Amino acid sequence: MNRRVAITGLGVVAPGEPGVKPFWARITEGRPATRTPTFFDPAPFRSRVAAECDFDPVREGLSPQEIRRMDRSAQFAVVSAREAIADSGLDPGAVPPERTGVSIGTAVGGTMNLDEEYRVLSDNGRKWVVDPEYAVPHMYDYAVPSSLAAEVAWAAGAEGPATVISTGCTSGIDSVAHAFDLVAEGSADIMVTGAADAPLSPITFACFDAIKATSNSNDDPEHALRPFDRNRNGFVLGEGGAVLILEEFDRAVRRGAHIYAEILSATSRANAYHMTGLRPDGRELADAIRAALAQARVAPGDVGYINAHGTSTKQNDRHETAAIKAAFGEAAYGVPVSSIKAVVGHSLGGIGSIEVAASALAIEHGVIPPTANLTEPDPDLGLDYVPLTARESGLDTVLTIGSGFGGFQSAMVLAKPRKGER
Repeated sequence: MNRRVAITGLGVVAPGEPGVKPFWARITEGRPATRTPTFFDPAPFRSRVAAECDFDPVREGLSPQEIRRMDRSAQFAVVSAREAIADSGLDPGAVPPERTGVSIGTAVGGTMNLDEEYRVLSDNGRKWVVDPEYAVPHMYDYAVPSSLAAEVAWAAGAEGPATVISTGCTSGIDSVAHAFDLVAEGSADIMVTGAADAPLSPITFACFDAIKATSNSNDDPEHALRPFDRNRNGFVLGEGGAVLILEEFDRAVRRGAHIYAEILSATSRANAYHMTGLRPDGRELADAIRAALAQARVAPGDVGYINAHGTSTKQNDRHETAAIKAAFGEAAYGVPVSSIKAVVGHSLGGIGSIEVAASALAIEHGVIPPTANLTEPDPDLGLDYVPLTARESGLDTVLTIGSGFGGFQSAMVLAKPRKGER
């Protein structure tokens, strides 16, 4: 069985104000949400910049029990799922619950609560042997990433396939890819899918400080993340998540659902090379892109926009640009490429789903979000990175790509919904 798959609902919690509309306004206006961290004192760290969500769980409708039970990442996932379900117009009683599944991605799970609880249990690190009596009752939920899928399944009333995908920084695109496969093969009719991460804790900052991957432009947080710019010096840690409703296409048409986009293909590769390093030729990512285009039956020249991983590290931007050039050939110089990370930061596993949502919205509105802060394009890269200002464009096809520690390389093709068979 090879069924078509539609995106019929979106929910987003991204840096800045939560919700799809504020998110879309922010990324198309190129207004960075990067600032000095507020969750802890960043003074000891090399990088003292973060992209935080202005998120109030009470205002977003979570109960006191839910707030106590769930880590911030799970709160993002549940709030995004509720928005996506409402946006889709789904009638919960119209689909057998066993035909609705959940696929949620995360890179680091309940980092913030785990960090906080360890500080309590260890008396701020002074005790090597800790007393478990001081742990909160929901410590298990913080420690086990599967709690993300469970929380979303409960919120959606989903009794079908449920899983957590954790492939580092490609978790968000890979979770949607898994959901796409389940709908396409007929294992589910509806999938509630996406990703969330809330990694803004001292331990995460310390880890990325150690490898100097994050920006140290601490005096100018708003412009610290500069993808594809000559003066880029690393990414900015962010937080957030997005959830999408994937639905069998013909079913969505029959019920009169609004379809943002159709997912045509999703592929992934591993470089089997290095935990954090990337080959400069981008061979594995290029192969993932070629496979995605081939499965979608889309020629490179027919892609209207590439939503890039665009982390703003010297290594990633070179690697990604080389992969696009290798996969697209001469067509690479005619396709717009941009990164939304300059606005919303890098939320690790969460960002891939946020970028899939951005790609669907780009198709919906016919607008390419700009690469904010790109004032001096790196002459060694040489593609059209849509600097500073959004660009109106009738988009039929969008490619979104991701790259993650461990060598994961992923690509997905989305298209404007159209009636009839491809």
